[in-house]
Amino acid sequence: MNDSKSVGMDKSFQKRNYRPMIIILSVVLIGAIGVLAGMPGVEDFDLFDVTILPLLNAIFNSFTFLFLVAALIAILKRNVTVHRRFIYAAFVTTFLFLITYVAFHYLSPSTPYGGEGFMAAFYYFILITHIVLAAAIVPLALTSVARAWNMENERHRKIARWTMPIWLYVSFTGVLVYILISPYY
Repeated sequence: MNDSKSVGMDKSFQKRNYRPMIIILSVVLIGAIGVLAGMPGVEDFDLFDVTILPLLNAIFNSFTFLFLVAALIAILKRNVTVHRRFIYAAFVTTFLFLITYVAFHYLSPSTPYGGEGFMAAFYYFILITHIVLAAAIVPLALTSVARAWNMENERHRKIARWTMPIWLYVSFTGVLVYILISPYY
């Protein structure tokens, strides 16, 4: 459907400029995570076992991955309503992941990987690509959903072709990173 026709169909619809909010959220989230990476963690924290948080991270990443796969299947079948619902579910689990991720890295020092040889090289390759693409997915996912909200369907499709595979990779490798590092917590 042509973007101008779909906008013209609803006289009350008004496009919104989400770009400033996308930039602010992206800078704040990526900046906060960057700062946390260099912090030592809270000393003598014993309210609960913080190693439960990375497990929750992996669980939330697993659900994000599954929701994204379901969203992809729905849109391939041209079911926009189901696609939208699964994308919103993926945003919710990603938000929950961010809460547990920030909490863990605030409360606990970084855990060094203890593997050697091929496994160490594999782990660091996965970790580095995961980190770089996780930073990229923040503005990509927000821009994708903003374009959908503004009914910019063609522009949404163009960016979603990049967003979906990157977000799938980030959520899948998040689980893989947890599996590889969990013996060292």
